[in-house]
Amino acid sequence: MSERSGIPGEGLVKGLAVTLKTMTRRSTTQQYPDVAPELPPRSRGVIALLTENCTVCMLCARECPDWCIYIDSHKEEVAVAGAARPRQRNVLDKFDIDFSLCMYCGICIEVCPFDALYWSPEFEYAEYDIKDLLHDKDHLGQWMATVPPPPAHDPHGEPAKEETTAARKAAAPTSSAARPTVVRPEPAPAAPRTAPEPGPAPAQSPEPGPAPEPGSAGDGGAPR
Repeated sequence: MSERSGIPGEGLVKGLAVTLKTMTRRSTTQQYPDVAPELPPRSRGVIALLTENCTVCMLCARECPDWCIYIDSHKEEVAVAGAARPRQRNVLDKFDIDFSLCMYCGICIEVCPFDALYWSPEFEYAEYDIKDLLHDKDHLGQWMATVPPPPAHDPHGEPAKEETTAARKAAAPTSSAARPTVVRPEPAPAAPRTAPEPGPAPAQSPEPGPAPEPGSAGDGGAPR
């Protein structure tokens, strides 16, 4: 009897209740491998590679805690019409994943910015030799056929950034068309300049004569 429980034999009664409840249920046995199990859509079986989306950014290999991803590439020049010089792009040569070291953390899939890695629910790839667990890019590409489609978006959830950006771009022409346009009047053309008509000549003031001598009648005849 437990000293902590107030009712003697409480644990025994609960155990018998669980046993009786289990005895009344019908047991089911999955007939594997004759019948394939129904796995949840987010099962972590094997990692699939979509080679067309890989840009050799090396993020998956750098973030892998087990260092089980091996990537090699080379650069090629691509001629672009109208460009001054050809551009360079990375071409994937080698993409291997060693599943004998992989701990299925999923970090490589989460950090991939171009959706080149996917989870596949397939798990039947056991080998007799541990060296055969090193899958190259061709082998990883074959698992893409087993990747399930993504689940539908939750209608009550937050919309994705791509959807928000697309909706904003689609609404931009409508909002600009609804905005009233202000028509500014054009300025009237300036009248051509004409030469002024010749008017009467201004009166000319008489030229000053010689100054009168002192003592003459010009200054009042006052003696010095």
